[in-house]
Amino acid sequence: MSETHPDPDPRRSPGLEDGGGVPPGETPPGESSTPAGAPDQNANTPSGWGPVPLVLLLVMAVLVAGFFIAYAVAL
Repeated sequence: MSETHPDPDPRRSPGLEDGGGVPPGETPPGESSTPAGAPDQNANTPSGWGPVPLVLLLVMAVLVAGFFIAYAVAL
């Protein structure tokens, strides 16, 4: 069973110079990945934790630590 390779033979590919280079004007100009005028996806993304969640987290950590300290002292 013979398999055909999906890649073309570079020696027979049109538009290639000797050594595999491409002459000027052979390839189309590059495109940008997003269209011009696209809205900024990160404009409304929060940049970090706000003060309220940090304070609540700190209070919970102090309460849990206090519970374990009280438990250790009661033993």
